[in-house]
Order: sequence, then C-alpha cells, then structure tokens
Amino acid sequence: MTGTGRSATAGPAGSGLLTAGAVAAFALTRTLLLLWVLKVLPVRGPDVTSDVAVIYQGWYEVLRTGTYPLDDVTWQYPPAAALAILSPGLVPSLDYVHAFFALALVCDAAVLGLLLYTGRRPGKSVRGAWFWIAGLPLLGPTAYARYDLMVTAVAVAALLAAARRPGVAGALAGFGAMLKVWPVLLLAGVRQGRAWAAAAVTGAALLLVLTASMPGALAFLGFQRDRGTEVESLGALVFHVARHFGWEGQVLLNYGSVEFLGPYVPLVSGVALGLTAAAFGWLAVWRLRAAEFSAATPADAAFTAVLLFTTTSRVISPQYLVWLLGLAAVCLAFRRSRMAAPGLLVLAATGLTFLEFPIWFDKVVASDPLGIAVLAARNGLLVAAALLACRRLWTGTVPPGRRRGGRALPARSGRDRAPVGS
Repeated sequence: MTGTGRSATAGPAGSGLLTAGAVAAFALTRTLLLLWVLKVLPVRGPDVTSDVAVIYQGWYEVLRTGTYPLDDVTWQYPPAAALAILSPGLVPSLDYVHAFFALALVCDAAVLGLLLYTGRRPGKSVRGAWFWIAGLPLLGPTAYARYDLMVTAVAVAALLAAARRPGVAGALAGFGAMLKVWPVLLLAGVRQGRAWAAAAVTGAALLLVLTASMPGALAFLGFQRDRGTEVESLGALVFHVARHFGWEGQVLLNYGSVEFLGPYVPLVSGVALGLTAAAFGWLAVWRLRAAEFSAATPADAAFTAVLLFTTTSRVISPQYLVWLLGLAAVCLAFRRSRMAAPGLLVLAATGLTFLEFPIWFDKVVASDPLGIAVLAARNGLLVAAALLACRRLWTGTVPPGRRRGGRALPARSGRDRAPVGS
C-alpha cells in the first residue's frame, strides 16, 4: 500500500467495485443495527433506546418551548446540543424515536461517504472506510441510540478538511465543541492559525446566539462538575474489587449515570481529574517539541488526544467508543498515519464494550467476576491504545534532538513531507 500513493485497487472499474462492495457491507451491517434499535432483534440487558424515547424526547419537549432543561441534572451538554436533540422534529412523517434513528443512519452514511471519497485521493487509503464499516456495529445498538454519532460525523468532516481547508475545519471543530466539548481536541495537531481562529469565532458566535435566545444555556457546567466515578470508568475498577473486600459504598443512579458513591470515591474521582490534567500537560509538551508534521499528523494528534481524554475520564460511557472509531477511521484514511495498531486496539475494545453494555451490564453493576473481567479487559485495551498512540505520535513528530529538551528546530509542515494532493 505504498509507492505511487494511489488506491490499492487501480482504475475506475476497480474503484467502482470497491465502492460497491463497501456500500453493500455498509447496508448489511447497518440493517443489523436498525433491527437492534427497532427491537426486531432483541439484545440482552437494559433497553439502550430508552435514552432516545424517554430522555431525549423529554428534552425535546422542553427545548421546543424556548428554554433549556434547567431542572434536569442529566442535561450536561453544551448549548448547541439542543440542535441535535431538536433535529428529529424536522423529519416529516416519523415520530421522534424513528426520526432520530433515521438521522443516525444518515450521519453514519455521511461518514462512510467522506471516508470513501478521501480514500480515492493520492496518499490516502480506503482502509479507513472499511474500519468504520466494521467497527460501528461492534458497539451494538448503542451506536444509533445516542447523539454521539452526529457529533462524530462533524468531527470526521473537520479532520478531513484540515489539510486543504483549515478555516472550514476550524469552524466545524468549533461547532462540534458546542455540541459535545470533545471536538475542541481536534485542534491539537492543527498548526494553521486560520483553523484556530475559525473555531474560536464559530464557538463564540454559537454560544452568544444560544445564550441570548434561550435561558439556561450554561446550566450544564454545574451539572457536569458534580459527577462522580461511573461504574464503567477506569477508576471504578478499584471499587469493583473493593466490594469483594467489604467496601461499604453503594452503586446508584446519579447525575444520569450509574455511579459509585461512598468512602474514597471523591479521592478516586480527583485522581482521574489529575490524570486528565497530566494527559493534557503531555499534549502541551508534545506540541511544543513536535517539528515534523505530515498530512496525517492532525488526525493522529486528535485521535491521541481524545483517547487520553476518554481513558482518564471519570465516565467512560459506551458511546465514547463512537468518537474513537470515527477518529481512528480518519487516521487510517492517511497512508502515513502511525495509528493503525492503536486503532485495532480500540476496535477490540469496542467489541468488549458491547459485552459490557448492555449484554452483561447487570454483572458489571453487581461487580460480578465476569463483569469485572470484561470491564478490566476493555479498559486495559483503551489504556494500551492510549500509551501506544502517545509513543507513536511522539516518535513520529519529535526529532531525537528535541525529545529530551534539546534546542528547538524549525517545524516542518505537512507540505514538506506529504504527497502532492494530500
């Protein structure tokens, strides 16, 4: 898959067959997803579609009156999330739940289309499209039952636009950050000032308009701050094991998720926040020392940043894997990306996440040995992926002379190293 930089399948006929095969595989796997969320095929465990049918639809009824859900602590999202929650109401002839699933499918198909289009260009690969086709169904019905797929579609578009249209990429990143915060990390490896400026202007404009037009736009800040250690997080493993040795805490529905409450929980939550701060500190050091930027660097850096954020979070909800799958797929669309191995680890973690939620979620909540084992395996894969991604990003972009605080060298742009047309 090296050499000319062309697609692995040469010629218009081969490209057409490849696209047809991808579309057929997409149709097959997404039919399975729809059968799951429409409950034609039952899945063991809690009903993952209740978030759409109960929580999202409840927010929709409040938002359409012109205010945010001020009295609902489960509303923990930036102001533009209201646009995602309101969007199913624009779909004609469908009720809210079915319209939401229809929009999820449209966003899913949009991601595939972007990856296929990108994969046919010089220096790119269609392996990103195939990764996306195979990866999303591994998460099970959760993939279509959360609005994270909509946010991920915006993030994918932003990263794929970064090389040629940094202003567009920045605007999309700013919009994504107003949907669910994490897309601000897409800028971690973007060097063009236009992208940062566009992100700031877009985010500020959206915040201003939504704050002025609807009361309660910033209520999410307080609700998010008060969250504890969720049972699926890395830190939660401490309490899952401790319950077998007499720990006296509880597992309760708190701030919209199932969390541990009791002795030492604030300590573990604080450690998680400290790890997140340390991860962002490492990213800052990397950015200061990185000097060799290729066309793949923005995607590699974004994937690494979001992987660090996810792994160290007090909450590792199943839908977070949608973000990682989308960003890993973008990385794999670049032939020069160094994130193939971390991406495969995320792929394996996604399959285990489906087992952890919803299939064996009762075992996870009960700290059953099987539940602990699958959760530890999933979180272990995410930690391994994060460490490997950090190592590969560092060694691929930081020259040996700068790895131990050596003198700064002039940064080399993606234009210096990337194939023409990347």
